[in-house]
Amino acid sequence: MCRIGRGVGPAHYAIWHNTATCGPFGSAMAASELLSLSHQQCVYALGNAGTQSSGLWQFLESGAMSKHLHAGRASEAGVLAAELALLDFTGAANILEGPQGMFKAMCPDASPERVLANAQAPWELIQTSIKPWPSCRHTHPAIDAALELHQKLGNAIVERIEIQTYQAAVNICDRAEVENEYQAKFSLQHCVAVALVNGTVGLNSFTDNSRAQTSEICASTKVRLSEDVEQRYPESWGVQVSCLLSDGRQLDSQRIDCKGDPESALSDNEMVDKALDLLLYGGFSKNTAANLIEQVLDLPFQDKTIDLMDCFLKHIYQ
Repeated sequence: MCRIGRGVGPAHYAIWHNTATCGPFGSAMAASELLSLSHQQCVYALGNAGTQSSGLWQFLESGAMSKHLHAGRASEAGVLAAELALLDFTGAANILEGPQGMFKAMCPDASPERVLANAQAPWELIQTSIKPWPSCRHTHPAIDAALELHQKLGNAIVERIEIQTYQAAVNICDRAEVENEYQAKFSLQHCVAVALVNGTVGLNSFTDNSRAQTSEICASTKVRLSEDVEQRYPESWGVQVSCLLSDGRQLDSQRIDCKGDPESALSDNEMVDKALDLLLYGGFSKNTAANLIEQVLDLPFQDKTIDLMDCFLKHIYQ
């Protein structure tokens, strides 16, 4: 999945949501392994995963909830493809590079050679990122910088904010006015403002009250392209956030790498804290959530299968 994601090219991402288009391949391969499929059956599964690849960025315009559907549907598509392959339901072997395949149809500047490049290198999966905050990934460098500036503000009043970032972040997350929670998660202006004001960004940072709290600051926040930051993208997702204060001072904070990337990885404690926050937000009791986290962390040391889904189902139907 990660290798295919590296091969689709930047132009693909301008229209297609990679989670939705590349995700089915990862799900299919994982399910194929769990089902102990043969080599040929794995090919079938991947072929039918690819033919289900879809997911468009159009939801951003209205703040629709389609992104959630994209991730879930990608997982479902891969499982379906693997289960069908178990029954020898065939799929195209050249679904990526074929004349009517994914690269031809959806990827104007694809780099097919990247899928197999350095095949013996460490897994690409361990080079992926973990999101510290519940918003678009492109907002994260700016959130990180803004949280640092929050510590320096004291009682000073922020008059203007400037966010300098790379073009993809500008294209997707430059929205000073937001009408709902989902649009706020794709707004650099809101995410920076809430980080500056509250010193934290969490699952409740995008509500009606939160958006009302930041609307004035958002209106005085400008987002623009930085050529220096753009030159380092996508290897580095950077940003510079500048605040002009009412007392005439200017505070600046810069990030070269995005927090949660391998170059700036989350600590074990930060990972546990994020998992706990998500489970509590989903309605689990603190004890149940803590027990589930402990079981997950203990998985590498177990010599028998643990039914983690049983814990979820008991929670859902209790």
